[in-house]
Amino acid sequence: MVFVLGILAFIRLGQKLTPPAKLSAGTLVESPQTAASGLGPSDSLIANLNQNLREPLTRLFLQLILIVAVARICGELVQYIGQPAVIGEMAAGILLGPSLLGWLCPSFFHFVFPPPSLGMLRMLSQLGVCLFMFVVGMELDLSQLKHQARTAFFVSQVSILFPYLLGVGSSLFLFSNFAAPNATFRAFALFMGISMSITAFPVLARILDERALTKTALGSTAIACAATDDVTAWSVLAVVIAIVKAGGLEAALLSVGLVVVFVSLMVFWVKPLLERCLGQAGLVQGSPGKGITAGVLVFLFTSALATEVIGIHALFGAFLAGVVMPSRGEFRQFLKVRLEHFSSLFLLPLFFAFTGLRTQVGLLNDAGGWLICMCLILIATVGKLGGAMLTARATGLNWVDSFALGAMMNTRGLIELIALNIGYDLRILSSRIFTMLVIMALVTTALTGPLLSLSDYLRNRRVLAVNRV
Repeated sequence: MVFVLGILAFIRLGQKLTPPAKLSAGTLVESPQTAASGLGPSDSLIANLNQNLREPLTRLFLQLILIVAVARICGELVQYIGQPAVIGEMAAGILLGPSLLGWLCPSFFHFVFPPPSLGMLRMLSQLGVCLFMFVVGMELDLSQLKHQARTAFFVSQVSILFPYLLGVGSSLFLFSNFAAPNATFRAFALFMGISMSITAFPVLARILDERALTKTALGSTAIACAATDDVTAWSVLAVVIAIVKAGGLEAALLSVGLVVVFVSLMVFWVKPLLERCLGQAGLVQGSPGKGITAGVLVFLFTSALATEVIGIHALFGAFLAGVVMPSRGEFRQFLKVRLEHFSSLFLLPLFFAFTGLRTQVGLLNDAGGWLICMCLILIATVGKLGGAMLTARATGLNWVDSFALGAMMNTRGLIELIALNIGYDLRILSSRIFTMLVIMALVTTALTGPLLSLSDYLRNRRVLAVNRV
């Protein structure tokens, strides 16, 4: 009571003070409270609440709540039908975009996702993808490539080059109507090839784990092929980005040369240096200290910054930082658990939502558009699945296992969306072709499970036929 009485006394004394001079009429800025002063108590309260809802931080919280909740619900739903959760999370991004939410509730959609608010969402989504690619790099076990070197090399390279050829060939028919304004044919063709040739290594690894195929001969072969494919695809993507950003041949060669130097330094100098700096104790113990974790994050962002400055995407630096992480002890597992949960449950859904905001299924408003979309799905499947299957058969696998391996290599998922967003950000892909390719990524990834089930059925029939004989 003494404190309260003292506060009231100070307020009464202050009311006798002379107020400051008023600002001139030209510099007076009307605040929201001033604007609502002529309203009644109830109207003023509603106006204040409405104003608070339009604040940038409040709107960001609304976006985060909606995105994370819908992504989680969709992920759980698709798992009931035998699909990986990432399919539902990718679909959730499209559902929250103009294709569904913007179509059903346009006023609510524009209130939650107004264009000025998407900048922060984009930055957070890019941060999430960088953390995700760092984890992908740590999951890449280069030792597996030695055991399946022959099959992994031939299957992965053919499953990149053949669909890349088909993608570049299809750009001859798509460039005039589907490239972004002012995009060159070279840039458009290179990104069409990339969009057809990518395999989502982390998504495939999770599908194999859910089907208990990781420890089988076919599963280890698929992991080795996907890992080799991942390294090659990201290297090709880095070169393509350097060529597109540089414009001229000399600048492109300089960017590519800097990439080669950076990769060499990371693999041959930074990787052994990290093991010496962290020490045996930091690598073997299950819970490295906060200082080591902070140092790893600084290293991750420094690597991403370096590749961004060189002229390729920051994601390549994040991926490479994961590749060179020490593999002794439980160090990688510790980092993976800490970073993957945060990025996959919180930040990656933001990337899916941001991709969904760019995906406008309504642009495919005629039979011709859907026909082209189906043709792209067919071309991507023939190039990836067909190329991998025929090459695997040529290296000695039977037809059923070759078909299963081709189905696994046809998984695109999140990695495909990352590449497509890069092409969109570089103003190479138009909104219409971007939408078609996003649908292609969803369909080809969703086909992996059913095609593997088909291969299991064919394998069982083959075993029964052999037993009968």
